[in-house]
Amino acid sequence: MDVAWEEAGWERLTGRTGRRRLPVWDCTVGLVVGDRSVLMVDPGSCVREGAELRAQAELLTGRRVTHLAFTHGHFDHVLGAAAFSGAEVFGAVGLDGLLAAEREELRESAVRHGLAAEEAAESAELLVLPRHHVSGEWTLDLGGVQVLLANVGPGHTGHDLAVLVPGEREVVFCGDLVEESGEPQAGPDAVPGRWPAALDRLLALGGEEALYVPGHGSVVDARFVHEQRDTLAGRFGVSRA
Repeated sequence: MDVAWEEAGWERLTGRTGRRRLPVWDCTVGLVVGDRSVLMVDPGSCVREGAELRAQAELLTGRRVTHLAFTHGHFDHVLGAAAFSGAEVFGAVGLDGLLAAEREELRESAVRHGLAAEEAAESAELLVLPRHHVSGEWTLDLGGVQVLLANVGPGHTGHDLAVLVPGEREVVFCGDLVEESGEPQAGPDAVPGRWPAALDRLLALGGEEALYVPGHGSVVDARFVHEQRDTLAGRFGVSRA
């Protein structure tokens, strides 16, 4: 089964989880496989990419994706959502209103970063908003595994969501709160003064032995997250409580 995942460009993390690093922006998407349901963590950067991910997930798991979780609202993490018809969509509380108000900004950001104008316009117009709003923690029972969605932000954005998957080794999908392939990016929607505290919450969630899956780059361990937390604290002048 792992061979099939690798041939499709996916990295198997545990018996229940896998992830794929997408081309162009090196954005990571995650997959959590329950006995009854399947969760996709971030749906890709456009409807075309989302459709490819959906087809791969169905091939690898033998059933459709039933749940989507947005780790945050940047275009490369949300604009593929329309490809997942019928999926229940989750995001940090307030993300739905932000995305609804900023469709044009999402389209412009996607084009500015290199997505074709027509694809960006279609994907922004069809964007599916989160129907389920996570204000603290939310447990999803996928059958055989209970996945925890945790609103750990703000930090990288005002609406950062982490996904914890228990198992033989816990896996934490971090979104862009953690980045490995480059320096963490603090755009105009970042909340720098609270980013280190968000990483403290992330570490408390996963613990010292978990696998941490960044929004961009290779899977890391708790030591890397600690180091990035301290780097960000120094960069933004935040002292440890």
